[in-house]
Amino acid sequence: MVYRRSLLMEERLANNRDRILAATRKLVAEGGFREAQIAAVAALTGVSTGMIYRYFSSKAELFVEVLGAAVGAEIEILTEIAQGSGSASERLSAAVTCFVRRALKGPNLAYAFVFEPVDPEVDTARLRYRKKFGNVFKAILVDGIEKGDLPDQDPEASAACIVGAFTEALVGPIGPTTRNMHDRERLVESIQTFCLRAVGGAAKQEGAAEPTSAPALSSDPD
Repeated sequence: MVYRRSLLMEERLANNRDRILAATRKLVAEGGFREAQIAAVAALTGVSTGMIYRYFSSKAELFVEVLGAAVGAEIEILTEIAQGSGSASERLSAAVTCFVRRALKGPNLAYAFVFEPVDPEVDTARLRYRKKFGNVFKAILVDGIEKGDLPDQDPEASAACIVGAFTEALVGPIGPTTRNMHDRERLVESIQTFCLRAVGGAAKQEGAAEPTSAPALSSDPD
């Protein structure tokens, strides 16, 4: 009986933790990190603020974990594109286009996870995750160089430049005060074209594969 109670308690604790993470993500998606204060998370989850600190030592730790989960979902989708069919140029185009479209569909979450001023711990995590995004693009570039689809270059440096380019280009379009001032389709095409030209890739061809799953950069977890 003691063992059974222990298992039930562990399940309950895990469930509470998942609910806290889900509530935090929802609040960030609705209004950025500034809306995901501990009191608001507690109210939405239906627990006390003290209960939240039982699972997370600080608000920054909570934000980092929510950030990591969202980034992980994006990395999984981009990796699927990177390992798919088509030339390196087609896969690069599809990956960049996918990221930009998803960010535009979930601007609050995207802005929070890339630009919104927040605790230093979260900024440090952002740098780690940018490196992970860069690794996805690096894999495409390495493959393209080896197969002769792309000119010889430093794939790590080029991948970092790609990530820097499309994230910087999104500052205004997903910013809280300027997000409705841009032609989204033109923006997507411009970013995609620039990234291809930067690495010496061919223009995007019709039919380049892009995932059809719902945007992860929104209030929904998938």
